[in-house]
Amino acid sequence: MKLLHEICSIPTAPFVEQRVMAYVEAFAKKRKLKLAKDRFGNLLIELKGTNPKAGRWVFTAHTDHPGFIAAEMLDAKTLRADFRGYVLAEYMAGQKVIFFDGDSHISGKVLNATAEKDSPKAVSAQIRVTQSVTQGSAGMFDLVPAKTSGKLFHSRAIDDLAGAAAALEMINQLHKKKTTATVALLLTRGEEEGFVGAIAASKYPSLLKKSDRLIAIECSAKQPYAKQGDGCIIRIGDRTSVFNSSISYFITEVAAKLKKSDKTFLYQRALMPGGTCEATVYDVYGFLAGSICVPLGNYHNMDTEKKNIAAEYIDVNDWKNMVKLFVAIAKSGHDYKPGHAALKTKLEKRFEGLKQLL
Repeated sequence: MKLLHEICSIPTAPFVEQRVMAYVEAFAKKRKLKLAKDRFGNLLIELKGTNPKAGRWVFTAHTDHPGFIAAEMLDAKTLRADFRGYVLAEYMAGQKVIFFDGDSHISGKVLNATAEKDSPKAVSAQIRVTQSVTQGSAGMFDLVPAKTSGKLFHSRAIDDLAGAAAALEMINQLHKKKTTATVALLLTRGEEEGFVGAIAASKYPSLLKKSDRLIAIECSAKQPYAKQGDGCIIRIGDRTSVFNSSISYFITEVAAKLKKSDKTFLYQRALMPGGTCEATVYDVYGFLAGSICVPLGNYHNMDTEKKNIAAEYIDVNDWKNMVKLFVAIAKSGHDYKPGHAALKTKLEKRFEGLKQLL
């Protein structure tokens, strides 16, 4: 939980994720972990396995969250800022914000926000600020940075910092123990503006290998059939595509086995159409990719019932169960055989037992 609170408290926005990346670099350095960076600023932490032939499992999460980017001061106290990432403009007027300008935290209030006619996701806002803000500074809604209350965890930026935190917690638990298969964590930039970091990592794969087995981590808008408190979710698809069948099957088998040994472990399996995630990108570029997520409340800080801005929230146990599943996959990743080998064996056994009835 310490990592969850710390990471979700870090200011971030699309393309200004440097504070999160600095935290990750310090995390890796403290634990003497191998860290690599591509020319686009994506980071990869790798834990070498004992068997190089066992393949590599790469967990991926993005380090940005929808937020403001300071554009220019219109006068001494009025800032024009661009909003990157999807939040409805109609939710923004009157909302309090904070800009993170170096070591300064500058308060402000949104005077107005306007979306482009042909592109409702492109929003420009005028903000009354207490002092001048440097161009390029990140701004976020003035919401609780991180707070656990009962079964729920609230934060201004859960999507996808909570996913990154879960993967780092997995690394934290495994870095002193050797797994058979190599395990890695890829942290990407600019996901909220159309998976730009993931596209870069896929199109110019200095960090990824075509033989990698990828698991995209997300915090996805909760659904009536995928409720908070019912466990982490094996996400078999998103709004745009369905993910690799054999990867999804393997994850499900690992989860079922974990459930037998740990009665407190809960998981679900669902298509989550609340948005598109990076697994779709990896699939398009020819990688084997699945996904795991937790159901998220107030997706992108939008309370759709009250029509205003609010902190996102997740169930604490869902997040803890996601970490458990990550660790289990990392420990048993060497058992994965591409092409549905395990399922085919089950089908063949059934066929041999009943073929005489055909």
